[in-house]
Amino acid sequence: MSTSFLDQPAATQGLRHAPTSIALHWITAVLVVLLFIIGKTIDYAPKGPLRIDYRSLHMLLGITLGVVLVVRIVWRSTRGGMLPALDQGLLLVIARATHYLLYALMVVTVGLGITNVWVQGDSIFNLVQVPQLVPGDRALIHQVGDFHALCADAVVIVAGLHSAAALFHHFVMRDATLRRMLPWGAR
Repeated sequence: MSTSFLDQPAATQGLRHAPTSIALHWITAVLVVLLFIIGKTIDYAPKGPLRIDYRSLHMLLGITLGVVLVVRIVWRSTRGGMLPALDQGLLLVIARATHYLLYALMVVTVGLGITNVWVQGDSIFNLVQVPQLVPGDRALIHQVGDFHALCADAVVIVAGLHSAAALFHHFVMRDATLRRMLPWGAR
């Protein structure tokens, strides 16, 4: 059984996530969107320095996402504690499962991205050449790239469902789920 915002104690309704949790959440969201857009448009960049720089930006942002994920996981497991749940029962299980799935998908996507760089042997801003681990293995290059893209698509789909659920909570259930994570608003 789910409880509505009106059924929650006043103290629970006004709670917000820690500023660090909020910042890490929104930095992650922005990075995921940017990485997805760049990843889907890299092949449209003309071959040569522009495409190398565009791919390099994608790699740099991917590494940044990896660092943010490590910080988020450490923060959440040591200091970032969870607020009292506004959901109960099945909704709570779904919410927690979605969060774990998002974390797992992002970690796997970043890991596959790093693997992709080493399998291909990439140039980063024409300054650093990453050596190719398995020279000439075109099948492996395509396979890793395809898995990376598939996981990135899954991240965006699950993040979209996560966003839709937050909007459902805000507009239909009228609880504080979304307000707890917004970067603005009264404490």
